[in-house]
Amino acid sequence: MRKFLILACLTALPAPALAGTWTAPEGCEVFMTVQSKACRVSHYYRCQGDAPGDQWRVDIDQEGPFFYSRIDAEGQWLESYDPIKQVLDPGPADPASLTELIAEGMDTWSFSLSKADGTGSRAEGYDRLTGKTVLIDGITLSQTEVDFTEYDRSGNVLRRSKGNEYVHPEWRLFFAGPGETDLGDGQWLPIDGSPVQFIFPGEEGFLSSQPLFDCDALTAELPVWRVAHEP
Repeated sequence: MRKFLILACLTALPAPALAGTWTAPEGCEVFMTVQSKACRVSHYYRCQGDAPGDQWRVDIDQEGPFFYSRIDAEGQWLESYDPIKQVLDPGPADPASLTELIAEGMDTWSFSLSKADGTGSRAEGYDRLTGKTVLIDGITLSQTEVDFTEYDRSGNVLRRSKGNEYVHPEWRLFFAGPGETDLGDGQWLPIDGSPVQFIFPGEEGFLSSQPLFDCDALTAELPVWRVAHEP
């Protein structure tokens, strides 16, 4: 799923083969690079040994990789690195389902997360198709409405996010969009991690490690939230 979560770099980062490029871990193949708003470039890749339909994403800002995540064919968020490993707990109360979203126009979800340090949280919310489509860099995406709340194990609200995202049903991928996030203090802050460019193997900018958009001082000072299902 996508859910807006702050996530950091994977413990063992792959070293770039050339300055300005990113190299996937051994046994993995990158199939798409996406340049997005909020000074972020992302690489999407698949790895040998993963279940069919699983996909990874790494996000890179001006300081390097800071977010890794893996989703399944239903867009379910499976794991990420904070840098502590965080995983989806078995048996979610209401699993996320991209199939249900496409077929019925709305998908609710409720699941819990556990970190390697023993802490955990619970996330609840929904994705809903708005019926609108957008064309970004020649790619047609369906717009969604998303509402997300994350709680600690005592039931206290950790963060909330609401707004719009985009989904590509054939790719089985969500992408961030414009919205608002509350970091737990009751103040809603604007966020927008919308994709700007889709870059495929053989095209200029594929595997680039340099984000291109909104990389100014003001943007760098704002908290940036990631969509775990956005991959």
